[in-house]
Amino acid sequence: MTAAIISGKLVSEEIRVDIAREVEALSQRGVKPGLAVVLVGEDPGSQVYVNSKEKTCISLGFHSVVHRLPASTSQEELLALVDELNKADEIDGILVQLPLPKHINEKAVIDAISVEKDVDGFHPVNVGNLVIGDDSLLPCTPAGVIELIKRTGIDLSGKHAVVIGRSNIVGKPVSLLLQRENATVTMCHSRTVNMAELCKQADVLVVAIGRANFVDASYVKPGAVVIDVGMNRLDNGKLAGDVDYDSAKEVAGYITPVPGGVGPMTITMLMVNTLTAAKRRRGLE
Repeated sequence: MTAAIISGKLVSEEIRVDIAREVEALSQRGVKPGLAVVLVGEDPGSQVYVNSKEKTCISLGFHSVVHRLPASTSQEELLALVDELNKADEIDGILVQLPLPKHINEKAVIDAISVEKDVDGFHPVNVGNLVIGDDSLLPCTPAGVIELIKRTGIDLSGKHAVVIGRSNIVGKPVSLLLQRENATVTMCHSRTVNMAELCKQADVLVVAIGRANFVDASYVKPGAVVIDVGMNRLDNGKLAGDVDYDSAKEVAGYITPVPGGVGPMTITMLMVNTLTAAKRRRGLE
């Protein structure tokens, strides 16, 4: 068996066509979704992400604003900018690119973003709504993971899903979203005993631990859906996921590649959140 590839690139493009169509319809009503991205410092990876977000916004017809601040920016200055963006009527979504310089408290900044404009889905109120099952703006990468699984046509209800990794950004929220789809979820992490045996039971395996090629075929149940959230730079400069793709694809039923799997979905789901926020703020849902 060779797994079918779940192309995040193709799924992302399909979703963006729908977004562009909605944005065009909103423009006829005088509405233009607006996203403000704030970058503090000169982290190379963050600069790449921010540039990509800006290009995507423009290509979809969004109003895009990028604030590039020096690494010396104080926490008070950053919070003042966030407050200004909270009040700006033309801005529907605010994203402060992480990580921030060490002298800035990330939690304080996230907490300061308006819940209605928290398109990263990191605000405690949005996280709390996710936990209790209420409607909220969802974290982008986990939402993208669920979308990719659904595109396989597999019904998650009653399926056993295993998530490796318990980060607040991916592991925990993706487990909650899987439960929302009525999957039975097992969480694995660095202290888990017999991890390979647990993973081998999974109909759906989501891997998000930041360790290149950690999961090989011995972890994969024949026919399982394998979602690789990892993005690791190898010594030779190439990108690798957390899953040993070459071995796992010979056992899995569906698998995401790296690159081209989950990665493209993160920015696309950010655009979905910004569009949703724009409609909600104007009572257009």
